[in-house]
Amino acid sequence: MNEELQKLMNNLIQIEHVSTTLYLAMSAYMGRLNLTGMAHWLRLQSEEERTHMLKLIDYVVDKDGTVQLNNIPAQPTDFGTPLETFQKVLAHEQFVTNAYRQAYNYVNKVDPQASVIIQDFLREQIDEEAQSLTIVNRLKLAENNPSALLLLDQELGRRTNAPGAPAAG
Repeated sequence: MNEELQKLMNNLIQIEHVSTTLYLAMSAYMGRLNLTGMAHWLRLQSEEERTHMLKLIDYVVDKDGTVQLNNIPAQPTDFGTPLETFQKVLAHEQFVTNAYRQAYNYVNKVDPQASVIIQDFLREQIDEEAQSLTIVNRLKLAENNPSALLLLDQELGRRTNAPGAPAAG
């Protein structure tokens, strides 16, 4: 694995590492607000991001590269309203998509195997952004209606697996 590719992969690992802690912090915050369905959804999202990080780590190790795990910045303890929280989720997913898009543009030229992995993550990002946008739009529709907010919270609490992941069987 060349040095530039190793650096790029470690950057993606770091992004997924931050993502998992960010969503875990958001989950704890939603739990504190007694929005247990949203907390559950965010906890599963955190687990999915951890899975992404581990896949990237495995790839670097399998290619005889060096994994560099850096410090993770402290996460906030308050994310605002549920709408503001999920707007932050959407913005973060868009940031992640952009990082993978940039990585793909590089790896597509230098490492076909890495480009396949990056392309898989890019494909998954379509669903990640779509789900986040749907939640944001539904929270906007709910406005300050407690019944609508609780109904959406209940719906998000029914999530059983990470998007794109196989159902538990």
